[in-house]
Amino acid sequence: MPIRLFDSLSRDYRELHPAQPDGVFRFYNCGPTVYAPAHIGNFRTFVVNDLLRRLLELEFPDKVKHVRNLTDVDDKTIRRAREESRPLAEVTKQWTDKFHADCAALNCLSPHVEPTATGHIPEQIDMIAALERRGHAYRTDDGSVYFKVSSFDGYGALSRVKERELRVGSALAGKPQTHDADEKEDGSDFALWKGHKPDDGDTFWPSPWGQGRPGWHIECSAMSKKHLGDTIDLHTGGVDLLFPHHENEIAQSQCCNGTLFAHHWYHSEHLLVDGKKMSKSLGNLYTLDQLKEMGHSPAALRYALLAGHPRKQLNFTLEALPAAEKALAQLRAFRAALTPGGNSDPFAPALAALQDDLNTPHALGIVFTALHAGPTGVAPAAFDRVLFALGLDLTEPAKPATATPPEVTDLAEQRWAAKAAKNWAEADRLRGAIAALGWSMLDRKDGYALEPAKK
Repeated sequence: MPIRLFDSLSRDYRELHPAQPDGVFRFYNCGPTVYAPAHIGNFRTFVVNDLLRRLLELEFPDKVKHVRNLTDVDDKTIRRAREESRPLAEVTKQWTDKFHADCAALNCLSPHVEPTATGHIPEQIDMIAALERRGHAYRTDDGSVYFKVSSFDGYGALSRVKERELRVGSALAGKPQTHDADEKEDGSDFALWKGHKPDDGDTFWPSPWGQGRPGWHIECSAMSKKHLGDTIDLHTGGVDLLFPHHENEIAQSQCCNGTLFAHHWYHSEHLLVDGKKMSKSLGNLYTLDQLKEMGHSPAALRYALLAGHPRKQLNFTLEALPAAEKALAQLRAFRAALTPGGNSDPFAPALAALQDDLNTPHALGIVFTALHAGPTGVAPAAFDRVLFALGLDLTEPAKPATATPPEVTDLAEQRWAAKAAKNWAEADRLRGAIAALGWSMLDRKDGYALEPAKK
């Protein structure tokens, strides 16, 4: 059964096939901006991409080329380097290494190529120059270069952005791109090259337009072109990148190369935490390290992230992780009970469910139905195949969740009541008592969480 995915551009389900005569499936997905640790919302997208990569490996053995970029120069990375008084390369290496460690812990396959924005400055300059020559870009007095959206008739096809929504000052045109500059001709135009500003410090490169640095969007077009060619088979990412990032990629790539940029677009939906959008102010923005400090394993997080359909919002709760640990224990016990010589494959429908628009909830349901039927006669290779597709590594035992001592729970309840009564002195005293027992109480808008204190 071929892999069948929803295509964000055509709004239809389409099969995935290599388009080039060499039979290689060319797959690009947007990677992280390396200025801070990725959070679990980011990793939902990366785990979904890893699931897709694994299915592609099964469908096209030795014929998949997967490219995932690293954004190591932009406003966020430069600001972090400036705040910490460290070289940009030092900051981005720290968070690149952390990202790689987290990906390995979540059992994500490494991309075949992982290019960086700073490593492809000449390619970006060449692409911008080509766009300027062809009338799709213009320079401004501050040394910046902008893409002229009105020069590309197909703009908005991916995101269905209406022309009226691209007016100067509109929400869609202004909100994501106000940092570009005030000198662009139209509010919908976006920066290809940013002229050097004092805040950039020593982060700049020479170009035909003077010293500066590339805009955010051009890097993916340039790196995809270099490593996969003018046209790729599949481009993926989180739904938050659909506009403006992916819309801009299409515009600049097709105007530069004169051909279709991507045959297929796939976007995964947002991760909610406790029913709300993640934010530091709500205390629900978790990193993998934070969950590990609470006693949860990366394997449990991966399982929890796969529990919902990738194209639907998934509501993550901490309570989902102990349930995930139990599910992994069941899978581990089943694998241990399998014996050589079995030839039945009750897991084939689960693999078919994954191939049908990455339907992970249906696939997991089929897997556990097969588990309940027992291991007799089941081929170990059949079980291993679907576990490979899901990326669930059972070789390492799951880490047990750290149980909260009853006395800590009691103190937490007392403190929450004191806080509700606005008895701040008592609330502070109880927080100290909780800390003395080696625990931290994290307040949220509608509740709290307890976790072992960092040592």
